[in-house]
Amino acid sequence: MPDCDYCGESFDAEAAYLSHLGAEHADELGAIEQRQVANATDEDDSGVGVVPLALAGAILLAAVVGGYLFLAGGDGGGSGDLPQSVTQVAQEPQYNAAGDTHEHGQLSMTVMGSTVDFTQDQYQVGETRNRHFHFEGDGRWHKHTPGVTLEYAMSTLDIGVQNGGVWYDGTRYVGGESASVSITVNGESVDPTSYVIRDGDEVSITVTES
Repeated sequence: MPDCDYCGESFDAEAAYLSHLGAEHADELGAIEQRQVANATDEDDSGVGVVPLALAGAILLAAVVGGYLFLAGGDGGGSGDLPQSVTQVAQEPQYNAAGDTHEHGQLSMTVMGSTVDFTQDQYQVGETRNRHFHFEGDGRWHKHTPGVTLEYAMSTLDIGVQNGGVWYDGTRYVGGESASVSITVNGESVDPTSYVIRDGDEVSITVTES
């Protein structure tokens, strides 16, 4: 039974929860939640949208800003295989089973010699507002929904990862062109767009000069 992170109201189904988010909390939603609500609207057979104009405008603005950053990001080049923004992922979690899973693991990321500190407030659940994947201040990642891919998990942190490419802090890094990119889980290379993270996984993302 989904609970609203903003007001605490409970819902019997994910569809009702997403409709509530669009109607009552449009101005508070992050990019991931905006996409979830927008997807629910697209699947509404009644033809009556559940996303108010305020949310639609927010989604449009996010798309414009994301596109601008993608074009303006430095040290890029050859960006055709990278997502236009970190909110566009190949595979979504199983939203209807939210809360059925509680798994943990480790995540380390180094970009051009600088280690990303995932204990910072911006990566905690209180800031990301994502209940499917997040950090809770203990240094471990937490997964609460089946089907969370590594790509989706990182997108909740405003970081884009695809096979051979990383988008971080407004800059895109493409393996073999602008950088050397390594994305591994438990020491093995994975395709983040399809790899579903599992309990105990140790994820390592490294970007160095090529």
